[in-house]
Amino acid sequence: MPGPLWHPSPNRGARRGGALPDLVVLHYTGMTSGAAALARLCDPGAEVSCHYLVHEDGAVRQLVDEEERAWHAGAGAWGAVGDVNSRSLGIEIVNRGDHPFAAHQMAALIALLGGILSRHSIPPERVIGHSDMAPGRKADPGRRFDWRGLAREGLSVWPGAGAAIEAPAQDLPALFRARARAFGYPDVADAPLLEAFRQRFRPWDHGPLCAADLSAIDDLARRFPVDRPPTRA
Repeated sequence: MPGPLWHPSPNRGARRGGALPDLVVLHYTGMTSGAAALARLCDPGAEVSCHYLVHEDGAVRQLVDEEERAWHAGAGAWGAVGDVNSRSLGIEIVNRGDHPFAAHQMAALIALLGGILSRHSIPPERVIGHSDMAPGRKADPGRRFDWRGLAREGLSVWPGAGAAIEAPAQDLPALFRARARAFGYPDVADAPLLEAFRQRFRPWDHGPLCAADLSAIDDLARRFPVDRPPTRA
């Protein structure tokens, strides 16, 4: 697969405090075409950019050098990381948000992510969606994105069966919040937190918080606790 085409965006800067990237944030463009998205990401007046843009035909454009800070994440957090832009690489995927992601596009994304995670020693649990770090504010990459397929490639994570958790119904929200925080989600209200979790891990489920939600987030928090100390050799 051909490498990314260089298409520099002026919307970039130095990573603050000497930070190095240890997160990858995935987005959809939410625009009508890749050309429109590219124009916006390179417009100084828009003040938005990303490191890579993945088109529907599988073409990849690099807009910002990986050593630099792109302006893609905005307000939000993941674990202890508040300035997500300084600690992340941002990938925009051309998609309106209401249709499936193309096969060539997903293949290109898988190849791109594999290289990024290898270069920066980023574990798969630190590949997140914009909706994960900004619940209630952002919905991308959306319900149609194949997170489970990405996890099968070792480039993201997916909950296992998990143990059934016996708890009174009134205790479920507090338990869910605690486990979500342990996995990485920011401290937000219950409704947007559940919505963000389901968009990624239970995309077609609706209704109030249930035991299946709690079991899934508990499994993720136990296996992939955010901000855990680095493994020593």
